[in-house]
Amino acid sequence: MAGGFAKDGAVQDQIDATIEDAVNRARAQLPRGESLKNCEKCDTAIPTARREAVPGVRLCVNCQAEHDKQAVNHSGYNRRGSKDSQLR
Repeated sequence: MAGGFAKDGAVQDQIDATIEDAVNRARAQLPRGESLKNCEKCDTAIPTARREAVPGVRLCVNCQAEHDKQAVNHSGYNRRGSKDSQLR
């Protein structure tokens, strides 16, 4: 079903692009490099199993949980736009 100037499948293309952006943003936040032996926030020892499971880890489990709670979840930008935003 065509919708005005949009080509067929445009909505699915927008959904796919949004998902791809979210995956890329998540991959960019993954730790890299050598794992720390002590948490950089509270200086608690990071267990060897965690350091091996998550290469490049910098925070202990408790600090990572707090960090994850404070992380802002954003969707990037409005791909579709609304009539109101187009009229401004």
